[in-house]
Amino acid sequence: MRRLAFPPLPPWIVAAADALAILGFTIAGVVSHRGALPPSALAEDALPLLAGWFAAAAGFHLYGRSTPRALLLTWAVGIPAGVLVRAAALGRLDEPRQLAFLLTTLALSLVFVLAARALVSVAVPRKGDGTGSGVTDT
Repeated sequence: MRRLAFPPLPPWIVAAADALAILGFTIAGVVSHRGALPPSALAEDALPLLAGWFAAAAGFHLYGRSTPRALLLTWAVGIPAGVLVRAAALGRLDEPRQLAFLLTTLALSLVFVLAARALVSVAVPRKGDGTGSGVTDT
């Protein structure tokens, strides 16, 4: 399980998987609520979440340490920070539904990030292993 959440891959691949996971979560949310994918809505939602995630990732050294603690701190700080920036930018800080948005975003973003990391851990071959499975013949 640890290998799936923390694939033994270069940090830039894991960071790209995290970014694609957050972008995928955002696309799913925008389409489910609007029935379409207007670029403005995608930017309003994705940019603050990505900024919050990667600012927290830098602060907690997520891509240098690759520990459960660094991942959970990045998620627990970065996602709420992104939601807060989004709400402020949209003038929605005082709307009660922002709490529901925060809770949904927290739960689903973690699922998306873990799923993306598991996918790249299986799909991306590592040096000396052409299969991507982590098993070599001897």
